[in-house]
Amino acid sequence: MLGQKLRELREKHQFVQREVAAKLEIDTAYISKMENGTKQISRSWLPTLAEMFEVEEEALVILWLADKVEKIVGPEKQGHKVVELVYHKLSNTK
Repeated sequence: MLGQKLRELREKHQFVQREVAAKLEIDTAYISKMENGTKQISRSWLPTLAEMFEVEEEALVILWLADKVEKIVGPEKQGHKVVELVYHKLSNTK
């Protein structure tokens, strides 16, 4: 989710992967892997990416968290039930 969104934002702003990599001080190949969902995106990079792509950091954090949840519960047969349970628990604590 987040990787795909970052690719969309990068292309929208007409940045090449090496520009994003330079801003994050990482290898260009890592950017490609992030966008393809094969490498994790560090939480600490989100403020820089939000500024670079002119989006709210919160929007990126939500996608980052969603990727984490999907990675953990996605392979599980009961994954959707787990997400529903957590949703209801969080809804009742607000």
